[in-house]
Amino acid sequence: MTGTTAEWEYAPAPESTKVEIKPQYGLFIDGAFRPAKAGKTFETINPANESVLSTIAQAEAIDVNLAVASARRALKGWRRAPALERAKYLYRIARRIQERARELAVLETMDNGKPIRETRDEDIPLAAAHFFHHAGWCDKLRWACPTADGSVPEPVGVCGQIIPWNFPLLMAAWKIAPALACGNTVVLKPAETTSLTALRLAEILQEVDLPPGVVNIITGAGETGRELVAHGDVDKIAFTGSTEVGRAIASTVAGTKKRLTLELGGKSPNIIFADAAIDQAVEGVVSAIWANQGQVCCAGSRLIVEESVADEVIEKLRLRMRSLRVGDPLDKNTDVGAINSRAQLTRIERYIKIGVDEGAQHHEVCDAALPAKGFWCRPCFFTGVQPAHTIAREEIFGPVLVVMTFRTPDEAVARANNTQYGLSAGIWTSRGSKAYEVARQIKAGVIWCNTFNQFDPAAPFGGYRESGFGREGGRSGLSAYLA
Repeated sequence: MTGTTAEWEYAPAPESTKVEIKPQYGLFIDGAFRPAKAGKTFETINPANESVLSTIAQAEAIDVNLAVASARRALKGWRRAPALERAKYLYRIARRIQERARELAVLETMDNGKPIRETRDEDIPLAAAHFFHHAGWCDKLRWACPTADGSVPEPVGVCGQIIPWNFPLLMAAWKIAPALACGNTVVLKPAETTSLTALRLAEILQEVDLPPGVVNIITGAGETGRELVAHGDVDKIAFTGSTEVGRAIASTVAGTKKRLTLELGGKSPNIIFADAAIDQAVEGVVSAIWANQGQVCCAGSRLIVEESVADEVIEKLRLRMRSLRVGDPLDKNTDVGAINSRAQLTRIERYIKIGVDEGAQHHEVCDAALPAKGFWCRPCFFTGVQPAHTIAREEIFGPVLVVMTFRTPDEAVARANNTQYGLSAGIWTSRGSKAYEVARQIKAGVIWCNTFNQFDPAAPFGGYRESGFGREGGRSGLSAYLA
């Protein structure tokens, strides 16, 4: 016992790792797994302990050609399939995701590094929900994207889809479900560090007898994605990832007839007014920035708090951080897991050093010992941050929060909009009129009030400015896949 606070620890509660992982995975093309034509492979590792999980095929130009050709052949039959038939396949996929939920959650955690509680309770259920939701749209497309004569709109065609490593299976569901519901075929490229759940999804597609070629999954690094983007027989590109790569994709697609949607980076503001429920707001801040180790494009990485309650918020934030548990992602008690890769950890550490060098005050409350192996970063925050500081302007994509203050609502809005991004924002206040007025002025695609990072398949998600364009989810997300 120390003072009036009892010193105690949770007993370890590790999830079983009894999940089949094949020693080697091929590319999923035309309904079957096959090795890459050149025979090249790469290893995928567990970021929590740096152990090799599997060896995965590296797709090159010839493999991309085969995948696109397979999708093109399958397009005629799939687009002409009765809407209710397409809905049945989407429904079956959703049910199989539910039935294999534990397996998918464990595999996602091992491959990505995020806590099992997040994959189990959020990522996998939401992935299934997207397939369920879009199954219901298959026979209602005339209302999703109305045509002049009231006919059912046509699908775009072959869709090249590139997804990031922070939400591997969920991003695959976000992309694949609306494309299939609208009658398109797909060539999906997952991130090279997190390909396993996408390949497990390919097994599910086989189990539900999805027609060969309707979905093809090719694995590889950036060059594989570039080959897919530049392919002349792809009708649409959908990309989620960094703003830098998004710019390069937009440049490649410019001047072609390809349709394009981009969901890119963010530096999202989280505004706390003095009349907010402070304890609730602090909990929301924790969820907004330290979920998935801050590796979220819409993470609330800029806390903008009213000056009169700033000290109270910072002190409560400090106390709340002391209860965050950093460690084994497969332990059900863990709050903050491993960073996805060594390269990402190096990037985060570089930004922390920049913040210190620029004069901001670095606060790292959690002092528990970290595992000897793996990629780990304790959650932290900076105070004394000015809008000109690098850490206030650039996306860090890690468990790093910057704190700034304001005195008036106008100043809060100005600070929130002082960014090149425009993906999301959060507002914490007990007054609905204030929330509405502030939200109306903030330049962001998604704005949450008295919550953060709440998602639903029926709600569109996306940004503008350097956070991209186009929407995913809801009726708005369907329009991107209809001609």
